[in-house]
Amino acid sequence: MKISSGFDASASALTAQRLRMDVISSNIANAETTRAGYENGQFVPYKRKMVVLEPLKPSFSNALNAKMGKSTTTGGVKVAKIIDDTAPTKLVYNPTHPDADSNGYVNMPNVDVAKEMVDMISASRSYEANVTAINSSKAMFVKALEIGK
Repeated sequence: MKISSGFDASASALTAQRLRMDVISSNIANAETTRAGYENGQFVPYKRKMVVLEPLKPSFSNALNAKMGKSTTTGGVKVAKIIDDTAPTKLVYNPTHPDADSNGYVNMPNVDVAKEMVDMISASRSYEANVTAINSSKAMFVKALEIGK
């Protein structure tokens, strides 16, 4: 087992959570954007984005060592992809809006700001937990080095 494997797992999680916070920020910033794209001759509203995380695939040497009974760690995550939320857009009655249809309804993005804020808190707490894990590992290594003095 590498001495830095705990650092590697936490570092990958830090990167993933930072990207997740960036995507959530983009969702909040575009919560009122009714002209995010152009399809079939019509403007379409912004679609909420979501980050899909997956565990890091173990390398061949780690998989081989695991099968041979040797201690290995294959922790960590990576961003698999960023997908559009398939939830329907919201129809809001606002006849004075420039994008209102003939009945006065506007297609608004499928972004719920309260849900985004909950996701943001979750991502920031995960980020903080990984920073704490890195700092704890660092403190243990420092103490281990002090034993030899």
